[in-house]
Amino acid sequence: MIEPRKSNGQPTIADVAALAGVSRAIASRALSSEPRPVSADKRERVLQAAEKLGYKPNLLARSLTTKTVNLVAVVVNHIHDLSDLDLFDLLISEIQSIGKQVIFVRVGSSERIEEFLRNGIAYHVDAALVFSDFANAATVRKMFRNDSVLMLNGMRDGGAPAIIPNELIGIAEAVADAARKGVQTAALITGRSASPVEQARIGYYKSEMQRNGISLIAEMRGDYSYQSGRAIAASSEWAKVDAVFCTSDAMAMGVLDVHRAAFPQNKPTEFRLYGFDDVTLAEYEAYPISSIGYDKTLYIGEILRFLTKPELFQSGSALVQVPTYFVSRSSS
Repeated sequence: MIEPRKSNGQPTIADVAALAGVSRAIASRALSSEPRPVSADKRERVLQAAEKLGYKPNLLARSLTTKTVNLVAVVVNHIHDLSDLDLFDLLISEIQSIGKQVIFVRVGSSERIEEFLRNGIAYHVDAALVFSDFANAATVRKMFRNDSVLMLNGMRDGGAPAIIPNELIGIAEAVADAARKGVQTAALITGRSASPVEQARIGYYKSEMQRNGISLIAEMRGDYSYQSGRAIAASSEWAKVDAVFCTSDAMAMGVLDVHRAAFPQNKPTEFRLYGFDDVTLAEYEAYPISSIGYDKTLYIGEILRFLTKPELFQSGSALVQVPTYFVSRSSS
């Protein structure tokens, strides 16, 4: 190796190449997050040189060359549910594994979307993943000035592909489980009914209850959170039924904590309890709630396929459905 040339500013890729004894092109390939050909020996020399010099890549310059910035926008309403934590922790990890980083854009309301558009707030990203049901595909394309938009909220148009869990499978299994155990009456605790995903979910519960001869006595609205489930369970709305179905595990956990006396040793004595999301916490003794889930690894795998092979999603009508499943635990 030769000694690096002196520089008054920050070290450059040329400095790294000189110290490693390679060309600038090889140094650039060795430092790229993309799988580009370079020998192991030269890559190691370049990495050592970069570390010694304290070299930081110029992401703006790289983006002008590659037309990418290795940023993925994740558009959400909020992150306050246990299922959000389970999903997004894994999603971020997997996106980082392909050399990209995540920025979250919290919308929270339709007014925020209008604010973003009015103020010209935008980020340069390679793609946008839309979980928020306040944002349609056309709006997100305008926000990011980018057509690479994947809808994960049950909303899509002719220009955006979508990936959603097929919730009918798991819901049908859960309701059938209740019917086999003699349930004749039920209550349904839901989230925000304006959500297209929640509208479909509520419809599936109602149709499966009708098909299995279960009468829906009460429908109560929460917001998917533990606090809303707890508040409903302690309120005057509460109805005496054979089973309670919640459209999130967090709400079911709130219900369980209010009615712990009805579950001695976690066994139901007054009503059976069902959740939705199959969060990690439901696997433990504190909250052994029967639930509906889906393979998050498969789901995120489809998202990564969109990010790494967008040509497979060129058709805006593309819809990928991930099957759901039912997990029976002691709460039911």
